[in-house]
Amino acid sequence: MSRPSTAPLQRRAFLLLTFTILCPLLSLDLPARAQPPVDLPNPPQNQLPFVEVNDRVTSFIDDDQRVTLRGNVHPLALAQYDAGAVAPDFPMEHMLLTLLPDVAQQDALNQFVDAQYNPESPYYHQWLTPEQYGERFGISESDTAEIVNWLQGHGMEVEEITAGRRSIIFSGTAAQVQAAFHTAIHAYKIGNEVHHANVKDPEIPAALVQVVGGVVSLHDFHSEAMHGMVRKPSPEFSSGGAYYLAPADFATIYDLGPLYQQAINGVGQSIAIVARSNIKLADARQFRTFFGLPANDPQIIVNGTDPGIWDSDEETEADLDVEWSGAVARNATIKFVVSKSTNSSDGVDLSAQYIVNHNLAPVMSTSFGLCEASLGSSGNSFLSSLWQQAAAEGITVFVSSGDSGAAGCDSASASTATHGRAVNGLCSTPYSVCVGGTELNDVSNPMLYWAASNSAGTQASALSYIPEVVWDASGPGYGLWASGGGASTVYAKPSWQAGTGVPADGKRDVPDVALTSAGHDGYMIYQNGELYVVGGTSAASPSFAGVMALIVQHTAARQGNANIAFYSLASKQRAGGASVFHDITIGNDSVPGQTGFNATVGYDQATGLGSIDGSVLVSHWSDASVVPTFQATSSTNSLSLTAGSNNSVSVNVTVSGGFNAAVTFSVTGLPTGVTAAFTPATLPAPGSGGSLIKFTATSAAKAGVYSATVIATSGTTKKPMALSVTVAPAPTFTLASSAGSISVSAGKSNTVTLTTIASSNFNAAVTISVTGLPAGMIAQLLPSSVLGAPGSGASAVTFSVASNVAPKAYSVAVAATGGGVTQKQTLVVNVPGFSFTPSATSATVSSSVNGSLRLTTAALGGFNAAVALSASGLPKGMTATFSSASVAAPGSGSSTLTLIKGSGAVSGGSHFTVTAMGGSFTQSASVGLTVK
Repeated sequence: MSRPSTAPLQRRAFLLLTFTILCPLLSLDLPARAQPPVDLPNPPQNQLPFVEVNDRVTSFIDDDQRVTLRGNVHPLALAQYDAGAVAPDFPMEHMLLTLLPDVAQQDALNQFVDAQYNPESPYYHQWLTPEQYGERFGISESDTAEIVNWLQGHGMEVEEITAGRRSIIFSGTAAQVQAAFHTAIHAYKIGNEVHHANVKDPEIPAALVQVVGGVVSLHDFHSEAMHGMVRKPSPEFSSGGAYYLAPADFATIYDLGPLYQQAINGVGQSIAIVARSNIKLADARQFRTFFGLPANDPQIIVNGTDPGIWDSDEETEADLDVEWSGAVARNATIKFVVSKSTNSSDGVDLSAQYIVNHNLAPVMSTSFGLCEASLGSSGNSFLSSLWQQAAAEGITVFVSSGDSGAAGCDSASASTATHGRAVNGLCSTPYSVCVGGTELNDVSNPMLYWAASNSAGTQASALSYIPEVVWDASGPGYGLWASGGGASTVYAKPSWQAGTGVPADGKRDVPDVALTSAGHDGYMIYQNGELYVVGGTSAASPSFAGVMALIVQHTAARQGNANIAFYSLASKQRAGGASVFHDITIGNDSVPGQTGFNATVGYDQATGLGSIDGSVLVSHWSDASVVPTFQATSSTNSLSLTAGSNNSVSVNVTVSGGFNAAVTFSVTGLPTGVTAAFTPATLPAPGSGGSLIKFTATSAAKAGVYSATVIATSGTTKKPMALSVTVAPAPTFTLASSAGSISVSAGKSNTVTLTTIASSNFNAAVTISVTGLPAGMIAQLLPSSVLGAPGSGASAVTFSVASNVAPKAYSVAVAATGGGVTQKQTLVVNVPGFSFTPSATSATVSSSVNGSLRLTTAALGGFNAAVALSASGLPKGMTATFSSASVAAPGSGSSTLTLIKGSGAVSGGSHFTVTAMGGSFTQSASVGLTVK
């Protein structure tokens, strides 16, 4: 639609939102006016993969044993703005507790969603209901009950457990929140606005940490609508230098006319719109009447309390989304879901949650945003989980990319960017289509593209497709208004995001696609009975949702995550396929204070793949049925290795359907002592090639059969390969002796038998040796010191002891060596005997003093007998007496010898002999004697 250039239009914002930051919270009141879920041909239960749901809350929920949920304080909840604590009864309504699957569930979900988009899979387009989703990928009923009891124990009102079992909606007061989550709620005065938020990261009992992801938000910093530059158009619409879009203009520019002629107009389809403000039904009706659209009232679904129309800017967003989604898919049913925001939740998230958990429509649109950093860990987790659930249900999610260019954390109305590069976290997940903005490049020759007057009935004046550039209306005095885009700091690059121009940054890049968003040729809407012109990516998202409804009608099936098809179609276009996309190669999304990204051939982070030719897109949608994917195969599904050795398996990856991304390898399920090393560990894009996996088992690895899994991963896609790993014990043998000790008397010999027994996998000769023999002792091995392979046998060891070998227990080393294995034993060779020791070598005796000696014996080498003591060779007149004439067995002990001078003894010196006799052994000692 055109209008005369009677005066230059000034770019200005109409009722722009003051910059706020969202950390979304989802809640739900069951609405009286809600529509029932759509009936869909879902797969029977027995055709769905089995996923075991385990109970994980297995210990007592102790509020004194807590963990902190990091990253959940809003960036503007600063001490400099703190206005003090709120009243204890301050209402905290519709808070949302996010629930976590276990690792096995999440892996199974990722694989199942991948299969839903793989035409070769039996699960292709087998969409789940929210209930089926919850049964397989939600938390267990027992864990849910434990959490509900815990919340209720703190006085909270549990309002709903969502159908997908990934969240619990509950309400309470600030005091109850503080008691349960150990953080106070304070008021924060920022400029003229007062907000309420938690002062520190919440805490939860440690017993819940495996199942609770966090509270999505405990504040009222809500998301920002992605529209701006709202103004009234001139009442004349015939000609001029500024042009506005009527629905028929959009249809001409993006080639929807041929579809309408084939009755592909959205009939029988529905689009769900996310909102937090109601609308006046009369505005939607007047819009359709004025622009020649068929009468088709939207369904207004109030989720809980009706917020009414509480803000004109919010009303603008709601009118824009309802009117333009229905303008593009003119015969589709627009299901407008409106939820009231509260002190602790954003109505945007309440509505989004309602749509997904009620499976409300095959297509939905969200025209709100907040950067990933401001969402916090719980907010990003919530959105990723919700949009993945939507993808599993076959819902196509469109989200505006944002209106502040590359500076996604800054408000579009700011004069200068101050927070660096960032993207809208509502659209950056791998499961949502992020819609950027273009500007119609008609300035140099507008009459080439616009008629001098408008068509009666439709107000149309566009003549054809109009070339586009990146939408960037930013500048000094104009704010940061530009197409949002950049790289995610949260999500890895999904496998389907590949093709010409896609950055090799390993990160999810946005936007994916784009449509005109500039106020230069703004979208016409009706609000409060008057026409307004609106710009921003808020217009692009619902409009693209309308196009998607035409695709769903044409294919007669839900399509789910449309990005998989978009990128496939773009790759085919580059290879000579249908011209689906208008590649935007001029402009950038830089804004004051932040350098952005240039448009380039193929994909770019300002306009994604570009805008579309709607007719070509719909008619060639089936061209994308070959999904970019990869397959991984291993050279074997079983592997054997021996403790202390290694073995290898090769893995090969093939790609198809234009797949172009790196593939990384990992392995799970290996036992302790077994490791795996990949060469290489990652295959660079396009992902095809091979890797050699070297498995190494330490000698301590426990023998057994183990179920391991080799996994090839790209983005969220995982291709598991089962591998049975058998660990065999190391080849070895045992060494045993017929006795641990042997007795060999001096001058004699004795024999012991050594036996080796080889294990089933040992096969080598074994050599036996004996070392550590004392002098005078020899060992002879018969029949040989070498036992031939496989290593089992026996050899007799004869120990011979010379007569001069002192009695003692001798420890000798016996070793058996073969096949790299050595077994050792210590053998005790006992040479029996005893020692005999007088306490002195001489004694003196007189008539008045007797002489005495202490005689000590010690049993050696296993000797065990009584020892008799005697004295001989005493001179005349001398007598000897023993305190004990013998030492009892085993022969260790002592006795006192007393020497007595008799009357006939002669003074002088001499020697006598003391003798110890036991068993077959005799020991003697000579003692000098002096008689006085």
